[in-house]
Amino acid sequence: MGYTKEQNTADRYLKLSGLEPLVVTPESNFVNVGERTNVAGSKKFLRLIKEEKFEEALNIAREQVEGGAQIIDVNMDDGLIDGKEAMVKFLHLIVSEPDIARVPIMIDSSKWDIIEAGLQVVQGKCVVNSISLKEGEKEFVHHAKLIRRYGAAVIVMAFDELGQADNYERRLEISQRSYDILVHQVGFPPEDIIFDLNVFPVATGMDEHKLNALDFIKATAWVKENLPYCNVSGGISNVSFSFRGNNPVREAMHSVFLYHAIKAGMNMGIVNPSMLEVYDDIPKDLLERVEDVILNRRDDATERLLDFAESVIGKAKENKVDLSWREEPLQNRITRALVKGIDQYIVEDVEEARLSVEATIHVIEGHLMTGMNVVGDLFQSGKMFLPQVVKSARVMKKAVAYLLPFIEEEKLKNPSEGSSSSAGKILMATVKGDVHDIGKNIVSVVLACNNYEIVDLGVMVPPEKIINAAKEHNVDIIGLSGLITPSLDEMVFLAKEMERQNFTVPLLIGGATTSKAHTAVKIDTHYNSAVVHVNDASRAVTVVGDLLQKDGSTKYKENIKLDYADFRKKFLNRGKHKEYLKLADARANKYQVDWTNSTIVKPKNLGIQIIEDLDLRKLEPYIDWSPFFRSWELHGKYPDILEDEVVGPQAKELFADAEVMLKKILDENLFQAKGIFGLFPANMVHDDDIELTHNGKEIHFRTLRQQSKKYVGKPNFALSDFIAPKDSGIEDYMGCFCVSTGFGTDELADTYRENLDDYNSIMVKALADRFAEAFAEYLHREVRMEHWGYASDEGLTNEELIKESYKGIRPAPGYPACPDHLEKLTIWELLQVEEKIGVQLTDSLAMWPAASVSGYYFGNDEARYFGVGKIKEDQVADFAARKNMPLEEASRWLAPNIADD
Repeated sequence: MGYTKEQNTADRYLKLSGLEPLVVTPESNFVNVGERTNVAGSKKFLRLIKEEKFEEALNIAREQVEGGAQIIDVNMDDGLIDGKEAMVKFLHLIVSEPDIARVPIMIDSSKWDIIEAGLQVVQGKCVVNSISLKEGEKEFVHHAKLIRRYGAAVIVMAFDELGQADNYERRLEISQRSYDILVHQVGFPPEDIIFDLNVFPVATGMDEHKLNALDFIKATAWVKENLPYCNVSGGISNVSFSFRGNNPVREAMHSVFLYHAIKAGMNMGIVNPSMLEVYDDIPKDLLERVEDVILNRRDDATERLLDFAESVIGKAKENKVDLSWREEPLQNRITRALVKGIDQYIVEDVEEARLSVEATIHVIEGHLMTGMNVVGDLFQSGKMFLPQVVKSARVMKKAVAYLLPFIEEEKLKNPSEGSSSSAGKILMATVKGDVHDIGKNIVSVVLACNNYEIVDLGVMVPPEKIINAAKEHNVDIIGLSGLITPSLDEMVFLAKEMERQNFTVPLLIGGATTSKAHTAVKIDTHYNSAVVHVNDASRAVTVVGDLLQKDGSTKYKENIKLDYADFRKKFLNRGKHKEYLKLADARANKYQVDWTNSTIVKPKNLGIQIIEDLDLRKLEPYIDWSPFFRSWELHGKYPDILEDEVVGPQAKELFADAEVMLKKILDENLFQAKGIFGLFPANMVHDDDIELTHNGKEIHFRTLRQQSKKYVGKPNFALSDFIAPKDSGIEDYMGCFCVSTGFGTDELADTYRENLDDYNSIMVKALADRFAEAFAEYLHREVRMEHWGYASDEGLTNEELIKESYKGIRPAPGYPACPDHLEKLTIWELLQVEEKIGVQLTDSLAMWPAASVSGYYFGNDEARYFGVGKIKEDQVADFAARKNMPLEEASRWLAPNIADD
């Protein structure tokens, strides 16, 4: 079975998946593979695996995903390890960790039995690393057929019976031969082939190594041109091996090599972000010498770089205030102000521009948009980061605000002047019942920077208001945002209503709980026009531009529809292969606690307690800063992110701004922190229910149980498993809580926004969210040590608290262990949350103020976090009966967790 170019050429993209899909298209950014879960790439990981500390080893995988790795490479090849057993065990553990399992796995081994063992247990669509012609065609074909049968993609090393490809011609020869065998003989999909063309060192002093980098780059371009739909990967750090110990030179070499290799078509690889310099920030004298070596532009390139390298060892980067740009031409000054986010001189510069044009509107359409186009180009190419773009928007708004009175005056004198043409009009709204808008506001700002007119309806917007506003403003696109799972239903309803009313404008879907899977399966089917899931601000600009382009948008929209239809088909088929237990069998396989030997501590303070106004300074030490940076699309773990060579400078600047705002909030007491919690006698009843007793009244929490079929020895968890059964005669305990630091947040954020300062408006809300999580962490610690007292001698650092190294858990309704938002109603009823501290629930059970956290307290030694995952109809029916609720209503609330048949 061979492959022809005519065969389905419209959709030949590499598609991988963990819990979430990763589709590598020509428009995708470079895919970074994390290799710290490789025993050959991390001494720490090797030690943990040798000592069988697999749970601790999982943290390394988690850190890689949090740090931005889109694929994680797992390798267990070591003489002192049973690689097959270790691979299987580690992959099984990854499956139980949704925050890790969301990304695809690269099964990496030189031993086929380890690779196949991994293929038999890994979830989603993985990558095998690697196969080659080293042992001949027979074994190559045998392994390729098995990999295809398992449904994986494969890395093919440029290696054959004669050895590694070490020049341009050999790379082409082995790649072509491998391609022909895989595609035309085995029937392997070409988009699932990733060629590793061997990155070798340059500047070694040996003439035969001078072409190592250039040959790789040229071979990459040849593969992309001549082997349709294939991908190219490589290990970047090899290129700078000759300069070990000289990080400034190595960082520059990596960036230059990566810059040219990506331009040639390399689309994935193993890159250490801490060993990269921003290409445009490489000093010109160093850049020239490094490019001479990488591209072999001079015979003496190696000698010149070696001589120069001596002068940059350990050389610190300097940050000096440079005002020489104020001497440059006007357009250069305006562009620099926008790119650097400097608003100090923008009014005098646009005034100078205004005096040079016939109509003031020309300053916006000319000078300012020229500068913002540079901002957009830099952002799209990865040379600017989101916080910088939001600062650019602040400068832009200040300039426009200054010019508007002149524009209005000119309109009165000459009505034909003063109307600016935007790139398009976009309506943005957080759907009914949802109050979260940080992501929506960021996307709005970025789109506005690209000359799109934004109609922002705010939060909790009912569908009829969205429909009416779209008609009134004649918008070109509607963008919907939502954070909590009930928001997904609102989006489905709106899509149906838009279809019913014959809308044709494209629909953008975004927010933390949204995904391409939900968009394709649940929303796209109800709306005939384009529906696109947008997962970050940088992609929004590209998608909107493609949707509104004058020529070619029809074809783009058709391709989107085809892509989502294909994705939907594969997604639904994938679900059919997953096995589930009947609810009775899942309960029979519940997690078993030995209650006769389990230590149960009676809380020191039973009942409900209220915190009216907590001093915010008590919360500052408990702030987890890593999610703060992620909210600004800067990925990395705090504090390491501050020293990251790619995003470090921007992270430091953002953090400095955050500290200024933090001080203002604390000094002026601008937020109010309120909380309420309670500890109660509790027992498990009816398998999955927890019965609490308060003031002689019984309150029931309904938990959900995992129903996916597990491997032998792995239980099907429910939160009720961590509470002693009533028929055991043992009295157990449980708590619940709600905290908020959102009182005052909206007022402060709105003040900044009214003053055209979106940057600080978003900053306020991002900090409020961090304070709320810090409050939840602080209160949990107080409960563990004081009010409940089961961990009175606990002495954990903030880092250990962030890693949840304590005893007990605090799961929250709407999150993986208890995805049912309805249980918030029980918490609100039991604690009287709204009456006592003023935190309300919307129709969709989002909390207002948005910077609020609620959940449960479990204190058992064996309590742990898990994901319920998909459940079947018998549990939905059981849940409806226990809730005394119509089956249809229960199905609506649990829809995201109901398995597709």
